Amino acid sequence: MLTNDVFLIVLLSAALNAGWNSAIKLGGNRITAMAITTLMGSGLSLLALPWVNLPAAASWPLLALSVAVHTAYHFALPIAYNHGDMGQVYPIARGSAPLLVVAGAAVFAGEWPGAGALWGVACLCAGVLSLALVRGGGTQRRAVGYALLTGVLIAAYTVVDALGARQAGSAIGFAVVLTLGDGIATALIVLWWKGPRAFRVDPPMLWRCAAAGTMQMGAYWIAVWALARAPMGAVSALRETSVLLVALISTWMLKESLGAARMASAALVCAGLLMVRLSS
Repeated sequence: MLTNDVFLIVLLSAALNAGWNSAIKLGGNRITAMAITTLMGSGLSLLALPWVNLPAAASWPLLALSVAVHTAYHFALPIAYNHGDMGQVYPIARGSAPLLVVAGAAVFAGEWPGAGALWGVACLCAGVLSLALVRGGGTQRRAVGYALLTGVLIAAYTVVDALGARQAGSAIGFAVVLTLGDGIATALIVLWWKGPRAFRVDPPMLWRCAAAGTMQMGAYWIAVWALARAPMGAVSALRETSVLLVALISTWMLKESLGAARMASAALVCAGLLMVRLSS
């Protein structure tokens, strides 16, 4: 059931998600920025590890799978940002995920949404995706392709994280071990791929990645906690309200266009959000 506390804290997760994605887009070499951000997050996870219960053994196969999917996501997202505007890539990636999550939740967890919730998710997804379609400058095929791949990975790790957190006994313990593992895995791959020079960055970028890593951990831990308590489709849909914040950030900081069409898309997202809340 989607209670008021879960509803509000997932919206906080959405805001944190928008924040760290914006930092990655702003950060020079985006693969390097992602690697440092997730490694910073792993440091926070290591500090948190003594204070949480380790996940139950039954959840470890799902934990390993989730680390692999999250790590793949950590490369798909910055590559997508290398090919397209944040105002295009982020809505496609986030907007394509919730309907896939609803399908995955039905198949793997027997979570069948009611008609109102399903219409709300569909409305929200339509609004999110339209935020990408109304941008100026035409379509960039590679950006769209990588953004869709990112959306598939988001849906996959959302379903896996939900199933794992529910088996773990401690959802926060599952989330902490997950973020410890995927940050280290991402950094090791970048080290092997690009060498030690990839991690030689100036202090402003280091501080930006530290802030992004903190927001990333907060967003992930909240999301996993919520996925253990509420329907996957509703949680996934609520997290995509972060696209509204990204639309504002991309306009303000990245000087990307925002017009009447995007405002209409934002209204559609809000309508979907309201439908999800009222039907849950």
